[in-house]
Amino acid sequence: MSNLDIRPDETAVFALGGMGEIGKNTYAIQYQDEILVIDAGVKFPEDELLGIDYVIPDYSYLVENRDKIKALLITHGHEDHIGAIHFFLNAVNVPVYAGPLALALIKNKLEEHGLINKVELHEIHEEDVLKFGNMSVELFRTTHSIPDTFGMAITTPSGVIVETGDFKFDLTPTTKQPPNLQKMARIGSEGVLLLMSDSTNAERDEFSKSEKWVGKTIDKLFDDNDGRIIFATFASNMSRVQMATEAALAHGRKIAVFGRSMESAVRNGLALGYLDIPEEMLIDAHQVNHLPPEQVLILSTGSQGEPMAALARIANGTHKQIKIQPNDTVIFSSSPIPGNTQSVNRVINELEEAGATVVHGKVNNIHTSGHGGQEEQKLMLSLMQPKYFMPVHGEYRMLKVHAGLGEQIGVPEENTFILDNGDVLALTADSARVADHIPAEDTYVDGNGIGDIGTAVLRDRQMLSQDGLVVVVATIDLKSQEITAGPDILSRGFIYMRESEDLINEGRKEIFHTILTSMHEPNVSEHSIRNAVISNLQKFMYDKTKRRPLILPMFIMI
Repeated sequence: MSNLDIRPDETAVFALGGMGEIGKNTYAIQYQDEILVIDAGVKFPEDELLGIDYVIPDYSYLVENRDKIKALLITHGHEDHIGAIHFFLNAVNVPVYAGPLALALIKNKLEEHGLINKVELHEIHEEDVLKFGNMSVELFRTTHSIPDTFGMAITTPSGVIVETGDFKFDLTPTTKQPPNLQKMARIGSEGVLLLMSDSTNAERDEFSKSEKWVGKTIDKLFDDNDGRIIFATFASNMSRVQMATEAALAHGRKIAVFGRSMESAVRNGLALGYLDIPEEMLIDAHQVNHLPPEQVLILSTGSQGEPMAALARIANGTHKQIKIQPNDTVIFSSSPIPGNTQSVNRVINELEEAGATVVHGKVNNIHTSGHGGQEEQKLMLSLMQPKYFMPVHGEYRMLKVHAGLGEQIGVPEENTFILDNGDVLALTADSARVADHIPAEDTYVDGNGIGDIGTAVLRDRQMLSQDGLVVVVATIDLKSQEITAGPDILSRGFIYMRESEDLINEGRKEIFHTILTSMHEPNVSEHSIRNAVISNLQKFMYDKTKRRPLILPMFIMI
C-alpha cells in the first residue's frame, strides 16, 4: 500500500504504535505528498514473547513512502519515544528534530549503531517554528519526568493538529522548565482541529504530584541513613538523578555512577547544565570501598530488574566492585513498567536477603508519575478546545476513559475517535472520518534479526518453555520400505529419560508402527512421514502425560 485512500483536500493522521498499548509511540501526519513522523518508540516485550529483545512498529508504509517524509520530530527522550530510532533510521533516513537532552541521547544511540555520520540532526527549542512545505510545527513546553519535553502544534491546510507528547502539569518542576500554559491557551484560542493527547493515567482521578514532593522524601532518606545509599532510577529521569545528587552533596556524600546508561545520563546532564556536580565529588568504582559508608552515594541502573544491569549484579553478588553491606539502603525511585514486576521483585528480594534495606513503591513517597491524571487531562482538553479528539498513548481501557473525559469538557461523542494502530483518520476543516488502514503489526527484534520471528516461532518457543522437546531419530529406506536404524527418542525439558524407560519404549513402538504404516501409503514422502509421526506421537504423549511437547523428527533418508 503506497497511497492512502483519502481525498487530496484531506489530512491523514495515523499511528504505527501507541494506540491500545504502552510503548512504541510512533505517529504520522500526511497531507498529499508530505509526511511528518512524530517519535520512534520501542516497546519492551511481555513475558510471553520468549527471547524477544524489543517490539517495534511495522515501518513498511513509511518505507514505501520514504520520499514523502520531511522529518522525524521527537517530543522527548524516553525509550518509548526514541528507543527504536536506529531501527527507524535504518529503514527511513530522514532529518531528525529533537530538544537538547533528547538529541544527546539520540546521538549516543546513533554512535553505538554506526549511524552518527549518516543522519541529519537538528536541535530544537520552544521558540522555534519548523516549516515543511504545506505544514509547519510550533512547539510548546510541557512537564514530564525528563527535561526538554515538548508538545507539538502542527499547522496543516485542514487545520491545527496538536500532539501533546507525554505530559503532566507540574507547576514546581525540579528542571526549572514549567509548562507553558499561556502558549497552550493561545494555541487553543486560535483553533485546534484535532487533539492527540496522552492517556496513560486516564484511570487515575487525581492531579499528579510534583517532583518537588519526591524531593522532600529523598532529602529525609538521606537525613535518616548513615550507611551507603544506592539510588536506582531510570537513567533518563534527570529530575530524580538531580534530586539524588543534590541530596548527596548537601550531606557530604561523594557520588559513584554505575551502569553505561547512567554514566551517559550524568555526562549529558553535566554538559547541558541539568546537573551541577563538582568534579571532586565524583568518584570511580575503586574509590567506593575506601570511603566511610556515610560518605557514599551510588547511582545505579537496574530499577526495572534488568538481569544484566548494575543493580541486579550487586543484588546477586556478581558485581566486581560492589558487595552489599549490612547497613546499605537501596532506593528504587521508579515504578515497574508492564512486564517487569516479577524481575523488580526478584531483585528486591535478593537485596533484602543480602542484608540491605530496600525502599520502594509509592507508599514510601519516592516516586510520582510523569503522566497527568484525569484533572490534568481535562485541563489540557480545556486549554486546547479541540473540534475533534483522538486519545493516544495508552491501553484501550485508558483511551476509552480519556474519551469520556473529552465528552465532559464538551467534545461530542461523535467527534471522538478511539483507533487502532494502522487506522487512518482523514480530516478536513469540517469533517473527520476513519478512511483507511495501513500495516501496523508488531515487529519483533531478536538479536540481529528484525521481523524474522513470527507467531509460529513464538508458539514453538511457548511449547518448549511449557512442555519441552522430544526429538525422534530414525534412518529410513523408502525403496525397500524399511527402518534401517532406530527409531530413537531424545527428551529435553519433557521427561527425565532414566526414570521413564517404559514411556520411551512405548513411544518408540508407536513411532515404529507409524513410520511403517506411512511408508505403505500412496505418494509417500519424507514430509508425509514427518507429519504422521508428529501427529501420532503428540497424541500418544498427551494421553500418557497430559503434556504436549514439541516433536522434532530427524530422519536420514536412504
